[in-house]
Amino acid sequence: MGDQPVRVLVCGDVEGRLSSLFSRVQAIQKKTGQFDLLLCVGEFFGTTPEAEVEWQQYETGAKKAPIHTYILGAASQETVKNFPNSDGSELAENITYLGRRGVFAGASGLQLAYVSGQEALQEPAPAHCFTSKDLSALVTSLTGSSKFRGVDILLTSQWPRGVWHYGNNPEVNTKSCGSGSIASLADKLKPRYHFAALEGAHYERLPYRNHVVLQENAQHVSRFIALAAVNNPAKKKYLYAFNIIPMKNMDPMELVKQPQDVTESPYRRPAKDKTDTQKPAFNAVEEEPVHQFFFDLSGKQGGGSRGRGRKRPSDGDGRGRDQWRDGDGHHQGQHKQPRRHPQPTGPCWFCLASPQVEKHLVVSIGTHCYLALAKGPLTPRHVLILPIGHYQSVVELSSEVVEEMEKYKSALRNFYKSKGERCVLFERNYRSQHLQLQVVPVPLNRCTTEDIKEAFMVQAQEQNMELMEIPQHTDLKQIAPPGTPYFYVELDSGEKLYYRIQKNFPLQFGREVLASEAVLNIPTRADWKECKQSREEEEESCKQLRDDFQPYDFAWDD
Repeated sequence: MGDQPVRVLVCGDVEGRLSSLFSRVQAIQKKTGQFDLLLCVGEFFGTTPEAEVEWQQYETGAKKAPIHTYILGAASQETVKNFPNSDGSELAENITYLGRRGVFAGASGLQLAYVSGQEALQEPAPAHCFTSKDLSALVTSLTGSSKFRGVDILLTSQWPRGVWHYGNNPEVNTKSCGSGSIASLADKLKPRYHFAALEGAHYERLPYRNHVVLQENAQHVSRFIALAAVNNPAKKKYLYAFNIIPMKNMDPMELVKQPQDVTESPYRRPAKDKTDTQKPAFNAVEEEPVHQFFFDLSGKQGGGSRGRGRKRPSDGDGRGRDQWRDGDGHHQGQHKQPRRHPQPTGPCWFCLASPQVEKHLVVSIGTHCYLALAKGPLTPRHVLILPIGHYQSVVELSSEVVEEMEKYKSALRNFYKSKGERCVLFERNYRSQHLQLQVVPVPLNRCTTEDIKEAFMVQAQEQNMELMEIPQHTDLKQIAPPGTPYFYVELDSGEKLYYRIQKNFPLQFGREVLASEAVLNIPTRADWKECKQSREEEEESCKQLRDDFQPYDFAWDD
């Protein structure tokens, strides 16, 4: 989309008045043209019987939102019941709950960070509250890159405490308003626009700097805007419209231009100016590690070499779990007992210990993962990386499984490189019960990585799906907590694309894109069922692949 601006509407507390809000949005769009998205901060749902009846009309499809609408979660205990879980999901057509906290990145390049609810005042935190760990995880996922400059938009329900310092005064009780942790979050994330609600007030603060004049390089300014509730009797502003060119698409000199009315940052006052007595805000470093949302890749498991030292098994069927366990046994005196692999509750075609698994397709077996030839492969070297134990998706894996999966990815990249190929990885966590990470090689002379990326973007758009680009150094687990249905692509450049599946997702989408004319140009192989081989053909293909891959297979003897 280049430097095309994104047209955004933002709304304060809706409190169940959906028809009033959407009528106003339609009137605006009729007058000024279509907007790209509507963002709602504060309390979206109402608690009256009338509000519940109104919501049911949207939930059942009797009424439909006229614009893609993204909302924050509950800000009070009374509205928690409207959110099925904390992971984010489509609640009705065109109305999506973003989730407890995370990052939303659109195909346009717009990057939006969000935190639902209010700051928890006690442990354990109620469902409508966030904790310092939530904020630490969000900050760490974004600021880990040396290229981090800030986010385009930050959505919170609560105000940041003290945002009025050095600026114009709001019509709220400044002694009790806002959260110190949200203030600290805003200081660290440097949003170009920060929206909040809950206080029943409209307040547009003067823009403030994110750098110290003459001491630091110039940075973009931030604008804080608080919005009132929909249809409030005092007629205070509750809807804000603006155009924004994503930061990543802007000329750096243009981005850091300072308006005449810019002030110092309200969050960086000298200690003698600070009269607030509230508890200190969260510290992003102290709170780590946040195991609930991040993989621990510290390598402290003590069993990093367990995959080596096994005898090479004979070709054929003798690669089942018993052999894997025996081959690993001689390490058990040196290391802690390996963790028992999670087991399925019913039959599973992909658990290595399962009688259903087709062991003649297995190419390599590590300590926590194994490699198998894909059933009905797109190309002869199309493989799957699978966990030995029963895990549904990448985001549910334990740290040692992730670590070994990364080793297999690296080995496969080197293997394909030797064949003049680059690899594309994709996962569909939807209507599947065991993680299958598909790895498909694409000849270097067929197309560029950019061509592959564009093919995914274009074909997603044609099916009314928006593939998001995950920011560098952002963990998939942070964007898609366990239980979220998603489709995920990883390119050889390290770029990652993500789509949170709503409903009716085409099961063969990954294969269809790669089989298309723009990539491999083998459209007849898009459906794996059309590419089935006989058992003998599969055994021969697997033997060939096993021998070819062996020099790159870390699970073999040196």
